[in-house]
Amino acid sequence: MQYSVRSLRGMVTAPHHLAAQAGLGILQEGGNAREAAVAVAATLAVVYPHMTGIGGDGFWLVCEPDGRVEAIDACGRAAAHADLALYAGRAQVPVRGPLAANTVAGTLSGWALALEGGRLPLERLLRDAIRHAEDGFAITSGGAATAAAKSDELRRQPGGYAAMFEPGGRPLREGEVLRLPQLAATLRLLARDGLDSFYTGPLANQIAGDLEALGSPLRISDLELHRADRVTPLSVAVREARLYNLPPPTQGVASLLILALLDHRDIGRADSFEHIHGVVEATKRAFEYRDAHVGDPAYMSVDPQALLDDATALAEMAGDIDPAKAMAWPRALPPSDTCWFGAADAEGRVVSAIQSIYHEFGSGVVLPNSGVTWQNRGSSFRLTPDGWNALKPQRKPFHTLNPALARFEDGRVMAYGTMGGEGQPQTQAAIFTRYARQGVGLQEAISRPRWLLGRTWGEETTSLKLEDGFAPHVVERLRAAGHEVELVPQFSAMMGHAGAIVRHPDGVLEGATDPRSDGQVAAW
Repeated sequence: MQYSVRSLRGMVTAPHHLAAQAGLGILQEGGNAREAAVAVAATLAVVYPHMTGIGGDGFWLVCEPDGRVEAIDACGRAAAHADLALYAGRAQVPVRGPLAANTVAGTLSGWALALEGGRLPLERLLRDAIRHAEDGFAITSGGAATAAAKSDELRRQPGGYAAMFEPGGRPLREGEVLRLPQLAATLRLLARDGLDSFYTGPLANQIAGDLEALGSPLRISDLELHRADRVTPLSVAVREARLYNLPPPTQGVASLLILALLDHRDIGRADSFEHIHGVVEATKRAFEYRDAHVGDPAYMSVDPQALLDDATALAEMAGDIDPAKAMAWPRALPPSDTCWFGAADAEGRVVSAIQSIYHEFGSGVVLPNSGVTWQNRGSSFRLTPDGWNALKPQRKPFHTLNPALARFEDGRVMAYGTMGGEGQPQTQAAIFTRYARQGVGLQEAISRPRWLLGRTWGEETTSLKLEDGFAPHVVERLRAAGHEVELVPQFSAMMGHAGAIVRHPDGVLEGATDPRSDGQVAAW
């Protein structure tokens, strides 16, 4: 894929084509970009169950036609019963099973905030998702590969995983049809009773009952206490644009910090040594700050926005980057599964949103009555009394999720993002610098080979991974500079599934999707 899609009346980009088409249908029936994005999110929760679901968390950025940027934090907190005593004798929170299902799922509360003032009924927004869950959908190659690779550990978990996702006693293969009737019934109840019914009332009691029966520390009181929040987005001014991202507990500050540091340096031509080395070294500085400070904002002692506003501090941090030598980098964080998606409408509204259940199929705990796959975001908590991301009841876990948005001085608005754990800020930096700084077309900026420092979805090594396609002399210069380079095949899934939409000042919409995904730009 080299060429962007363009249209005037509306656009959606998503990592699965059925989700993109669901969002486009909403725009064509008079819905706005917020409503289209909810339809996308709901459909992804059905057709991409290894990546996302209504049992996870979500974050939103919305640029309104008047230029205001709104942020929504739909992150669930740790259960009241999720304390150190519960995990006594363990070195870490398990990544699978009921004890990994220890935080509230916030995704639906984010949808509810995003939909305030909407036009179409909730039943219409969820219609495509319900139909795909009831009638079935074809398994993608990525979904089949994930299900096969993780079958042994997932089918052992208590709950309905094996019955729902391996109905024939084995993982489904690419092209086979999966039906999720329990999830369809839950979506119908939500359409009838409202999204709040996930947190209070009969459906919430059923969900909480299943969680408790399976061994999760979550209770109905945890669901009832949950609220999504409208928060002030982080932002930073760079040449000819202002960039936006989510505040803690997300790593949004890292994404902004990378690009702010690069604003103080010459990064050369697209995909040159100077470009890749510069982004990677800025990434290391941004991750050092993130890992030292970012988590639940209630437990933080620093203000990320203050750093982003301090031009002197940014210049000094950028000045520490050696233009010819790599800083040692032994860090590693867990992988994650995520879905970023974007939407834009004819009124000028642009949405950048992301939701996740963390690891593949989350905790692996699938609630038998509702069909909800519960996230394991709380497995990232550290079993220590204090410090960074320490487990405490009602604490928000650190999130790799972060949707990005840019407002250019010439009137363009750009929504962009990707899945991929630690790869998210790096891919955002690659896309933005290629498109905004180096004159690469939007689709080509996503399709070109990418790089990744550290771990992401399904990977264990912490090297600098380069997709096939970079110039050999660039690869050799990176190695000579001290980077531990690992070459991987082109269009590798480990590089995430990115997407972008740009609204131009004349109203033209331009969209791109990732050839590494099963996605599509749906335009009207």
